[in-house]
Amino acid sequence: MALQISLSTPSMHSRSLTTQLVTVSDHLRCIGGGDRLLSRVSGSVTKSLGRRGVRVCVRSSLEMAGPVVGQVTEVNKDTFWPLVEAAGDKVVVLDMYTQWCGPCKVISPKYKELSEKYLDVVFMKLDCNQDNRPLAKELGIKVVPTFKILKDGKVVKEVTGAKLENLVLAIDTVKSS
Repeated sequence: MALQISLSTPSMHSRSLTTQLVTVSDHLRCIGGGDRLLSRVSGSVTKSLGRRGVRVCVRSSLEMAGPVVGQVTEVNKDTFWPLVEAAGDKVVVLDMYTQWCGPCKVISPKYKELSEKYLDVVFMKLDCNQDNRPLAKELGIKVVPTFKILKDGKVVKEVTGAKLENLVLAIDTVKSS
């Protein structure tokens, strides 16, 4: 995850603030989501720089650039709809899975391969755990894995089960419509 840190410091010759953007590209991971990571990074940067009158704003790469094609983006109840909106007119495929689901584990590497093949499609995955249950209910999940295909921010197709051929056919159908 790339982080963009905006540092605002008082100018030596005036009371105005000078803003400097710093982008940190490390492979930072935080179990439980990026929000906690951002809070932790923001807190650390604020502690070290705040004493010198520096204002700090930390933004994640998700906020800056939106979803990334060519890979699968993990989403949660808070990030899903903003990323769908950021995808614009691209087709979005959402893999709704659980950690304990055997078929979900079997299709996961194949789903990743699809994300590398279809570079004009945005691939996301949602762990339908307790935290994300409101979004899973909103999207009408009944079984896992379920793949929701969205176009222009609306669900237009659904594939249930770990059926790769059905998923590919559904993606191709939505792309050509």
